[in-house]
Amino acid sequence: MLVTIRSKNKLELEPKVKAYAENKLEKLEHYFTSRDNPEANVLCKEYPDAKAVEITIPTKNIILRAEVRGESFFEAIDLAVDKLESQIKRHKNKIYSSMKRREGLANYYATENDFNPEQMKEDIMDSANNLVKNKKIDLKPMTVDDAITQMDLLGHDFFIFLNVETNKVCVVYLREDYDYGIIETNM
Repeated sequence: MLVTIRSKNKLELEPKVKAYAENKLEKLEHYFTSRDNPEANVLCKEYPDAKAVEITIPTKNIILRAEVRGESFFEAIDLAVDKLESQIKRHKNKIYSSMKRREGLANYYATENDFNPEQMKEDIMDSANNLVKNKKIDLKPMTVDDAITQMDLLGHDFFIFLNVETNKVCVVYLREDYDYGIIETNM
C-alpha cells in the first residue's frame, strides 16, 4: 500500500509518526487485491486540545474515509485505522457486490454519460459570488443502496451519484429523523 502523509498549518511530523502510520495501514492491505494497488492519504492536523488524523483510501469503486481526534498522533492513527477496518468489515458484502455490478456496467456508462460538469460549474459560478470551495467529483454509476453505503463510509450527510436504474444524477441524503432521502434530477 502506498501511503502519502501530509500535515496542515506547517506542522512538522516526526519520522516515527510517519513510520507508525505506514506500519498500521499495512494491517488493511489484506482487504484489497493486488490489482487494486491501494493508496492511503493521511492528513495530520494539530488543534489546541487534540491531534487529528484523516485517512482516505480511494479505490476504483469506493472511497474509504475516517477522521478522528486523539491526545496524540499515535492514538489518532490507531483509532482511524480501527474505524476504517470496521467500515470494511461492516460493509464487506455490500462493497464486494457493488464492485462486481459496476465492473459490467463500466463500459456502458463510459460512453453514455451526458452529464456536463463544466456547464454545471459555470452555472454555479454565475450565481455564487462568495463561493469558498470548489470540489470536482466523478459521477459513478451505482444503485441507491450503494450510494447510501458510500455516503456512510465517507461520513457525509449527502452523496451525489449516477443512478444505474434510472440513468439520472441523484443525491441521497441523511434526514434529521435519521432516515434517508433521495433527490432525482430531471435531465
